[in-house]
Amino acid sequence: MKRLLTTVAMLLWAQTSGAEEMRMAVTTSFDNSGLADVLLPAIKADLDLDVRLLVVGTGQALRLGEAGDVDAVLVHSKAAEEEFVAAGHGTHRREIMYNDFVFVGPKADPAAIVDAASAADAVQRIEAAQAPFVSRGDDSGTHKAEQKIWASAGLDIAGFGDWYRPVGAGMGAALNTASGMNAYIVSDRASWLNFGNKGDLALLYSGDPALFNQYALLPVNPDKNDSIRNDLAVKLEAWLTSPRAAALINGYKINGEALFVFNATP
Repeated sequence: MKRLLTTVAMLLWAQTSGAEEMRMAVTTSFDNSGLADVLLPAIKADLDLDVRLLVVGTGQALRLGEAGDVDAVLVHSKAAEEEFVAAGHGTHRREIMYNDFVFVGPKADPAAIVDAASAADAVQRIEAAQAPFVSRGDDSGTHKAEQKIWASAGLDIAGFGDWYRPVGAGMGAALNTASGMNAYIVSDRASWLNFGNKGDLALLYSGDPALFNQYALLPVNPDKNDSIRNDLAVKLEAWLTSPRAAALINGYKINGEALFVFNATP
């Protein structure tokens, strides 16, 4: 219960008299990136709309949408998102931006993944070396992507030893664990770039098309209950797909490196 309360952390923006408010479930990777600190004040200024973020993993975010506890969901697991919409929980799926997943690990790189030919090759090398590996283990979009990579390499995590450590935590907490253990981990690029406790870790492998990481907005079906503000979700969607949002998303950088690329279509 304590872990759940920690994971389901809320980022609240102070309400101004007359401002409307909506609830949106977002991934921990989106929150850890720092992009919310750029977008939410601009949304407030442009739309007089307070967006209250419920920061959870993708799986939990979709469950909040399914329960009708939020007005919209912003997550990054296409297959799960399409199932959500097909089941009638969301009105549609709108792609907003992307980045990629990366392999982070000890600078000494005992599994030599810096020389890997693919993401599948990278995890095969980690498994062969029995090198410590931290997994989100929380049904998040990042966790789902990691599981897909192991499967593509023909490896079953159920048979792994204690070198494989599922932590059941958000991206920032998982990165902190990896830093403390000097272990390998799969992270979204934005969270890694914005992470302040890198220790002896470094970005060791990226670039495989399998590591593509798309974020999408899913307005929740207003038929679920009368409290769902689909009108505000539609209003937010129009803003998130606008030139104003594109400039802010593409312009958000750390040490000169962009964290996201806007790719919403008109």
